[in-house]
Amino acid sequence: VQLQASGGGLVQAGGYLRLSCAASGRTFKDYVVAWFRQAPGKEREFVAAMRWTGGNTYYSDSLKGRFTISTDNAKNTAYLQMNNLKPEDTAVYSCATNSDRYIRRNAALYHYWGQGTQVTVSS
Repeated sequence: VQLQASGGGLVQAGGYLRLSCAASGRTFKDYVVAWFRQAPGKEREFVAAMRWTGGNTYYSDSLKGRFTISTDNAKNTAYLQMNNLKPEDTAVYSCATNSDRYIRRNAALYHYWGQGTQVTVSS
């Protein structure tokens, strides 16, 4: 399984970005895809998750309303739309997936990871 995250960059506070996570290497069925982020000096933090085939979405309580996760199952691609970005959103954002359909918020429980994409929000 290979995951490739992209779409990060430098944006001013209040701006937006859309991250993409292109997956390959198997059929993903209704398995889970998740986004995490890690800021310098901090632990990896759960951002959002859903199943590749769609349905319910799950968010960190602190990010709900500004971030939206979605998938294009036909393209094996997941997205993270991030609106009204704040300087504290600055982090490396990574996507992850597993070989089952259970939603997990603990990064240690995900087996497959992309390389991450840097998001920097200036004030």
